[in-house]
Amino acid sequence: QLQLVESGGGLVQPGGSLRLSCAASRFILDNYVIAWFRQAPGKAREGVSCISSSGNSTYYPDSVKGRFTISRDYAKNTVDLQMNSLKPEDTATYYCTRRFGVCLPQASEYRTWGQGTQVTASS
Repeated sequence: QLQLVESGGGLVQPGGSLRLSCAASRFILDNYVIAWFRQAPGKAREGVSCISSSGNSTYYPDSVKGRFTISRDYAKNTVDLQMNSLKPEDTATYYCTRRFGVCLPQASEYRTWGQGTQVTASS
C-alpha cells in the first residue's frame, strides 16, 4: 500500500521554527508533485506549499511566503517543510500529499494523504 508519513510537528513559541518531513512508503517521491496542506479545527484544508517533481518550481500562498521553505532530499526520499517565524495562526494539523502533473491549490486534486502532524504555535 502506498503511504505518506509526516513527522516533525510539535509545540513551539510564536517566532520559533519547526521542520516537517514527508516520507514515502513503496514509491519514489521525485516522480510526483508534493504539496503540504494544513487544516485547523472548523476550517477548510489550506495549501501552504508545493514543489514540482523536478524540484525547480515551488509555490507558497501569501500567508506563509518568506517564512516557509519546501525542499526535496533525494537521498532520503523525503520532502521537507522548513517553517520559520511561526505565528499562532499557523497552528493546525499539517498533511503532505502527492499528484502527477503540476501544483494545484485544491486539496481535491491530490491523492494519497498522510495521517498528519500537529503544529502548535503558542506561548
